[in-house]
Amino acid sequence: MERMPEPKAFCHDLGMAALHGDPITPEQALRVLTDPELPLLALLDAAFMVRRHHFGLGVRVHILNNVQNGLCPEDCNYCAQSTSSAGSVPVYRLKSDAAILEDAKRAYDSGAFRYCMVLSGRGPGEERLDHLAALVSRLKATFPMEVCLSAGFIDPNQAARLKQAGLDRYNHNLNTSESRYGTICHTHTYADRVATLEAARSVGLEVCSGLIIGMGEGPDEVVEVARTLNRLDARSIPVNFYVHAPGSQLGDQNHLTPESCLRTLCLFRFLNPSAEIRAAGGREANLRALESLALYPANSLFAEGYLNTGGHSADKTLQMIVDAGFTVERVDEHE
Repeated sequence: MERMPEPKAFCHDLGMAALHGDPITPEQALRVLTDPELPLLALLDAAFMVRRHHFGLGVRVHILNNVQNGLCPEDCNYCAQSTSSAGSVPVYRLKSDAAILEDAKRAYDSGAFRYCMVLSGRGPGEERLDHLAALVSRLKATFPMEVCLSAGFIDPNQAARLKQAGLDRYNHNLNTSESRYGTICHTHTYADRVATLEAARSVGLEVCSGLIIGMGEGPDEVVEVARTLNRLDARSIPVNFYVHAPGSQLGDQNHLTPESCLRTLCLFRFLNPSAEIRAAGGREANLRALESLALYPANSLFAEGYLNTGGHSADKTLQMIVDAGFTVERVDEHE
């Protein structure tokens, strides 16, 4: 019988496999999440070896602008904006172009690598899409930073118009595994989400897609999502950590620990070595005192909060990056 490598050697082997482009097996991936004998620091060290190879010590700071809130017909049961939510959130239609541009300037001045606009709703109609394309063109002409858009379901023709306008990335999260999707949403399917990602990728848009851990999924489902995002060539993967939004139907069921969050980030680095891995929503509440360790597998963070929950200010986020021995990466460094 073949002997399993010692825990520290196993972690190192995972890092070397990822560096050489050799996919790790589902069994190895599961062990990252479930084997308490694997030292967390050894996993972080192995993931950092891969992260540093592809991204050095740079950290890309993203700032979200929730440009339209509420008014959503979808019933995603984890979301404060869901039609099934009993909570109260601010409700407003699309902000003015002037307000969005002003927010973009603040984001750029705060050190943002990428400006992310998020709209509630199922997807844009033709008039709305024309408006968004024109807005993207103005943003790209005004500020030297990347632009990402999250506006719901789109088809290849709509994706092509956004690409032509200069959009860098389109975000549409898978959120959970295919087998679990029907337990968190009934108004659309997992296949609908995959189709939007494939539409974006088909016209040359970079794909941004991630998940939310802590919604009752098993470790095998987390591995499944990580492998699916590799197949979809997601270049940006936000790993969100569940935080209960008052009134949402999923409820307060989160049993995440800082260690489980960090193990998940390491897993995503091993399975998606060259992708931008983001410690995204809920990192502050779930990683707690270990928050800066997320930078060893992840090379991206959000600052200034999320859609309907708060987060660290840009100043605090930038200070954490520097204090941990990393650097803030600016988009103009790539020109």
